[in-house]
Amino acid sequence: MTIHDTHPFAGEDDPVRRFRGRLGGTVTLWTSGDAGDDGSRAGLTVTSLMVANGETPRVLALLDPDSDLVEELRRTGRAVVQVLAWADRGLAEVFAGTAPAPGGTFRQAAFVDTAYGPRLASATTWAGVELEEEREVGWSALVTCRLVTAEAGEDVDPLGHRRGRWLRLAQGRGTA
Repeated sequence: MTIHDTHPFAGEDDPVRRFRGRLGGTVTLWTSGDAGDDGSRAGLTVTSLMVANGETPRVLALLDPDSDLVEELRRTGRAVVQVLAWADRGLAEVFAGTAPAPGGTFRQAAFVDTAYGPRLASATTWAGVELEEEREVGWSALVTCRLVTAEAGEDVDPLGHRRGRWLRLAQGRGTA
């Protein structure tokens, strides 16, 4: 690993990127793939998403079209979307590809196999989704997924991301 005196991903002064960074959001981990160590698994840290409630609720997200997650989501048609906590910020870095993952990303924490893919064992709030549609939007893949099952648990210390930094969104707030 090389140490840089500047941010390794900083490019030219891009006002769109700076605008997007000021919006911030709750950090989620999207995972998809088959059960067990022999299965194919992929995951990605995502903050660009929204939930659209309705007769058929949906989750819409902007994903890196070149990511292993998008490839696995296309293959299986399913994923787990889990809300990360402040304690998971190192895991968020690993799945974002900005921190090392000795042994692989899924060896950095305990995961439970579900019908939708691997779920972070410590995740109290998560959803199982099925891919409905994908299309190119800008440099991203906009995925629309049917929200099939959801679990809303403790929300004590959710992880947020704004302007390239992790932040605590609601420290000690409980289940509200």
